[in-house]
Amino acid sequence: MPDGDRRIDVFGDVSAPCRTLAWRDPALKVALKAIGRPHIRRRPGGFEGLFRIIVEQQVSVPSAQAILARCNAGLPDVSPEAVLETGEAGLKGLGLSTPKARYILALAERVRAGELSLEDLGAHDDERASSVLQALKGVGPWTAGIYLLFCEGRLDIWPPGDVALQAAYGAAAGLDGKIEARLLDEAALGWAPWRGLAAHILWTYYAHLRGRQPI
Repeated sequence: MPDGDRRIDVFGDVSAPCRTLAWRDPALKVALKAIGRPHIRRRPGGFEGLFRIIVEQQVSVPSAQAILARCNAGLPDVSPEAVLETGEAGLKGLGLSTPKARYILALAERVRAGELSLEDLGAHDDERASSVLQALKGVGPWTAGIYLLFCEGRLDIWPPGDVALQAAYGAAAGLDGKIEARLLDEAALGWAPWRGLAAHILWTYYAHLRGRQPI
């Protein structure tokens, strides 16, 4: 089956690449049959977008939402200037851990000093954009991948080690529990150039399995 036109807008009609992914992997076919179409997560980018994703690292969805609500209430705006004025103690008072407060302060310093422009990432290919993000303190492959997926809508980004994706794929594949991260990351190589779209399919299926609306 031919891949067809790869110039797809992930925020637009993704039916054609979804059909290709379902053809390539029976588990993705099961997931798509259950959800109909994937919910594509779309978020604002820039400093605020990366701020939010750092907050969400390694915490549950309810915990992240609670911390973000406190940040939205406690900061005049989610900007480098507001973050730097709040300082480490102030950020910790809003619910951030010490490492995350320091990561966000370091990010704010880089942006304010003009050493980093997140808006310019769109000029880079996937590998270079991910590399620029991972050069920041506290930003690893997963965080970089999530930013490029949610904030830039890139099609072929895969966030390694995502536990929700592991659980969703394991369920769709009929496994007893979630698939190992290494095995899923290897399987994802066969979904190029739409690995990011496959991730959205599995996240939507994960929400379906838990009986909740995707966010």
